[in-house]
Amino acid sequence: MLTDVDVTGAEAAPGDLVLPFSVAPLDVRGRVVRLGPAVDAMLARHAYPPAVSRLLGEAIALTALLGASLKFDGRFSLQTSTDGPVDLIVVDFSTPDALRAYARFDADRVAAVAEATSAGSKPDAGLLIGKGHLAMTVDQGTAASRYQGIVPLDGDGLEAAAHRYFEQSEQIPTRVRLAVAEVMSRRPGEAPAHAWRAGGILVQFLPEAPDRLAHRDLDPGDRPEGDDENEVSDDASDDDAWVEARALVETVEDIELTDPDVTPERLLYRLFHERGVRVFDPQPLADRCRCSRERVFGVLKGFSPEERAEMVVDGAIEVTCEFCSTRYRFAAEEVID
Repeated sequence: MLTDVDVTGAEAAPGDLVLPFSVAPLDVRGRVVRLGPAVDAMLARHAYPPAVSRLLGEAIALTALLGASLKFDGRFSLQTSTDGPVDLIVVDFSTPDALRAYARFDADRVAAVAEATSAGSKPDAGLLIGKGHLAMTVDQGTAASRYQGIVPLDGDGLEAAAHRYFEQSEQIPTRVRLAVAEVMSRRPGEAPAHAWRAGGILVQFLPEAPDRLAHRDLDPGDRPEGDDENEVSDDASDDDAWVEARALVETVEDIELTDPDVTPERLLYRLFHERGVRVFDPQPLADRCRCSRERVFGVLKGFSPEERAEMVVDGAIEVTCEFCSTRYRFAAEEVID
């Protein structure tokens, strides 16, 4: 469903969702993501240091923005491999709505970065990530349909890496803003409580004029059905429409992406009301892991009998999912031939 934004009417309920939109006069389309309970659950179950939670929250928001564009049953994955204090980040989006995430880090190095950060400031994401590469993978379940784009990470954050990815891999002028916040609350007679929230906005320039288009290699995401499926060339930095759209997105503040009282519709109205912004149906998101006892059993059976025998402790093999922390226990006789 496609509707004009009207902040006086019904709005998407605050929570975990992606809201696609388009601004026809500027030849722009995009998505806004808002994450509350889902991102809080993913971060809280691992008790990450605050700096790691913020970084992983950004990665989750970015993955939701990109994965929500899939028009087929499949999976979008974001993974970093670097030499930084947070040397591994893995986030999966499985259609239609499931997210899971994990970060591996060196606690001492993360603490050193946080200690070196000025009081009241957030640790620099580039210092936490370090140098290495970022891989983004689209997988429909077969080798023939698997696509992967890889960009270098050179001490910068995920926003910069996303911009580089779209410049190099898809050649679509794109701007991304990501934000993560820790919300504190207190009820009378209770200790203070906190919860994590994350948000983001992605805007892409896709003009209709034939002389400004180049062939599109990937699925056009949530562009309305029936629209041309070509992509724009990367030579759009001086286009007036893109200059305006990019400048507007760069005014977005972190609180506008994380405050539950600022709905996606209100943010879009603030940015594009003079041009006329239209929104599509919101897409819900959920914290849902793909692990299961059957999947874990299949992985264990892939090891040799000798290797499985070495895994046995006190008559059983225990496996903990790194994403959701679920523990699976198998009696030795279940997995040893």
